[in-house]
Amino acid sequence: MSWGTELWDQFENLDKHTQWGIDFLERYAKFVKERLEIEQNYAKQLRNLVKKYCPKRPKDEEPRFTACLSFYAILNELNDYAGQRELVAEEMGHKVYGELMRYGQDLKAERKHHLQEGRKAQQYLDQCWKQMDSSKKKFERECREAEKSQVTYERLDNDINATKSEVEKAKSQYYLRTHMADESKNEYAAQLQNFNAEQWKHFNNAIPHIFKNLQDMDERRTVKLGETYRSFAEAERRVIPIVSKCLEGMVLAAKAVDERKDSGIVVESFKSGFEPPGDFPFEDFSQTLNRTSSDSTITTTPRGEKEVTQGSRPDPRHMNRTKNKLWPFGTKKPKGPPPEDFSHLPPEQRRKRLQQRIDELQKELQKEVDQREALNKMKDVYGKNHKLGDPSSLEPKISETICNMEKLRSEIHRHETWLAEVEGKQSRGDRRHSADNHHHAPPGRESPEGSYTDDTSQEHSTPHHRSHPPPTGHRPSDNTHESDDEFDDDDPLPVIGHCKALYSYDGQDEGTLVMAEDEVLYVIEQDKGDGWTRARKQSGEEGYVPTTYVDITMEKNCKGS
Repeated sequence: MSWGTELWDQFENLDKHTQWGIDFLERYAKFVKERLEIEQNYAKQLRNLVKKYCPKRPKDEEPRFTACLSFYAILNELNDYAGQRELVAEEMGHKVYGELMRYGQDLKAERKHHLQEGRKAQQYLDQCWKQMDSSKKKFERECREAEKSQVTYERLDNDINATKSEVEKAKSQYYLRTHMADESKNEYAAQLQNFNAEQWKHFNNAIPHIFKNLQDMDERRTVKLGETYRSFAEAERRVIPIVSKCLEGMVLAAKAVDERKDSGIVVESFKSGFEPPGDFPFEDFSQTLNRTSSDSTITTTPRGEKEVTQGSRPDPRHMNRTKNKLWPFGTKKPKGPPPEDFSHLPPEQRRKRLQQRIDELQKELQKEVDQREALNKMKDVYGKNHKLGDPSSLEPKISETICNMEKLRSEIHRHETWLAEVEGKQSRGDRRHSADNHHHAPPGRESPEGSYTDDTSQEHSTPHHRSHPPPTGHRPSDNTHESDDEFDDDDPLPVIGHCKALYSYDGQDEGTLVMAEDEVLYVIEQDKGDGWTRARKQSGEEGYVPTTYVDITMEKNCKGS
């Protein structure tokens, strides 16, 4: 339906309707603005929430538990979800709110233009009507004046007393008024004809055209609202796949929680490597009492320990070892910075920290190696083309890099030595634990550590490449060297000298070292009369070697030399 034909007389109502349409569009634009502000605030609050609960510690100190990792994964997915909400707000602001505001301004300008054209057409028609009405009124006045002059002329013409001059004057006046009335009539007819023509144009051409433009404008406004409604929904629907992936990622993170793996991480993180404390031996304080021979022997053997008789005393080495085993449960956190060798940690944790530090030093060393290679290549380029630079200018940097490499290699060697000591102590501890379970070892199989081995295939090696070396004896099982087990968990012994192997030795006995002929080892403990010397290899492995198999040189300024 056309507004021009159906609503030709509703200019004022159409004016109000088009104004209401623009007001409604601006109201919807305001709604969209508040909606996108909600999205922006929601996304901002989500990001602040994620930031609040994200770990602030370095990556090396972050927990490795699956529950923590899953929670951090959920935080990452939530952060991505917040990004999608920001995308929704941005699209609503650009494609809906911004478009509505621009279109609203265009509508206002277009409506103003059409209404101005309508008012101009109406003003022109009103002007034509006024001219026609003015000519009509003039024609009416002239007709009345002509009638009056006619009556006057007829009255004087019939009056016998009237003079001829009066009659002639009235006659001329009558003719004048009649002529003026005829002119007014013609003017009125012309104005009426013009007004009718303008009125027809107004209501059949001008107004329908203006109303048609207003109708098109209003319909475009309606279409634009429908498009923005769709864009409003599309902005939300477009992020649904990504939001679904975020939610799916949260579900997968929840499924990744593994309670057994977390328990294993707890064991790995806090395992000390110590053995549980052994049973306390029975200490007989009644030995000084006078008892009969039947009461002098205590037959009670607590929990599998050897029987303690009146003539026997508890092994102080076993007592010390038991006390030493209890120390991890009563340690206090050391004050000050931890030592470089992490000796304040239990063996298992110390091994892990040393290995971690070695990996870090290896990475730093690799960086220095790469830098040295790059500098050498640059030096070669400078040497081939002196225009690029002076090769000697790179020497200080190359020297500095080589110095750093040597320092790093030295640090790596130190830490590898400490790591080898820890691993050697743990392996010796395992061997001691297994040896304690065999109470009936065959005679003559005692190792330099004072323990026993049940492997009958192990024999002492025979030296080669030279004349037969002097025979090696088994270390006596006295308390002098068995007490060395008490110091297995202490700091490594200092180097007091070095020795060179005169013969090769297989080191099959437990606690001994395998050495090749002419191999150089560090001496960390002298022979105490049993024919064995405690030595350390370049790799950090420690053990005993026959004193007669090595040529020992003691350091002058070392303790114990």
